[in-house]
This record gives sequence, structure tokens and C-alpha cells, in this order.
Amino acid sequence: MGSVALNLNTFGVENTSVGAQSMANNTEGNYNTATGTYSLSLNTLGNRNAAFGRSSLYQNTTGNDNSAQGYLSLHLNTTGSNNTAVGSQAMTFNDTGEENTAVGFQSLYRNTSGFSNTGVGTYALQENTTGFSNTANGWGALRNNTTGNFNTASGVGVLCRCYLRVQRGRVMCRTRLRMARCCCPLVVPFIYGL
Repeated sequence: MGSVALNLNTFGVENTSVGAQSMANNTEGNYNTATGTYSLSLNTLGNRNAAFGRSSLYQNTTGNDNSAQGYLSLHLNTTGSNNTAVGSQAMTFNDTGEENTAVGFQSLYRNTSGFSNTGVGTYALQENTTGFSNTANGWGALRNNTTGNFNTASGVGVLCRCYLRVQRGRVMCRTRLRMARCCCPLVVPFIYGL
């Protein structure tokens, strides 16, 4: 349903497509669901994928058993399988990474081939590219981890290379590294004694 939806389907069975160019290139993929403009648009042979949101799982070609919910979630995934991305831009850059779970805005955002990672919370594991077996729970947890493995962090901004500082009566977020992004929350709760 929608312009060019399931346009090239030849042998694929039990697919559902709603939105302009959703699953437009599917030929033999089976049991897929795509809702949203360009969702699963380049899928050809991938099976059992669910894409909800504009351009979610857009470049998926042969990846299987992925679930993407939110704008640009798993957008660049091509062959990665068994991934779950919930939230706008969650796992946007994932290409071949497998068995990852990202829940929250831009969680595991830059992951390309990292596998077995779990990021829950806005910006959790945001900069991870190839790191594997990491678990981050909380706003910005492990945000700047790129290639590290077997890390676990739970809490707001944990292991994100930043610190809070009181300056002229205001709580400020600072980073010790020149090129690192500051990952403290934009809204800092009241801290007793300040």
C-alpha cells in the first residue's frame, strides 16, 4: 500500500508494506513488515524483519530477524541480523553488526559491525563502532566507547569522559579530553549542598 510499495516482489510471501517505496526492491524476502516511507526499501532477500518508521531498515538487503522502530532506526543495516533498535536514530549506522539491542534516541548510533551490545537510554553507547559485548544502561552511558569490549556501565553519563563542575553558581559539564564530546545531561538535577 503506497507508491512503489512491494514493486519488484516476485517470490516473496506474506509481506506487509505500507508507505511510499516501502519494500520497493523486495524480490524473495518473506514474512517482513514495513510501515513508513522508505522502510525496508532496499530489502531483496531478508526475512522476518519488522520496520516501523520513515527509512527504518532502509538499506537492509539480506539481514534477517531485525526489528526497527523509529525514524532512521537501523537505517544503514545491510546484512546484520538479530538486531533490535527502538527509538529515533537508534543504530542508524549499523551495517553488519549482529545481536545488538538499542533502546533510546541515538543509542548505538554509530555502531557499524559491533555485535552483542546492549544500549538502553538516550545516547547509550552512541559512538560505539566495532566494540562488542558491551552493556550500557542510562543517559549517555559508555557514550564515547568506540572499540572497547566487555564493558558494563549503569547510570547517567557513566564512563563518558566528563565531569560536573560548579562555576559561578552554575553546574557545568566539562570534558578532560580536547576532542571528546561532553556527555553530561543538558538538564542537571539539583545537587544537595550546592
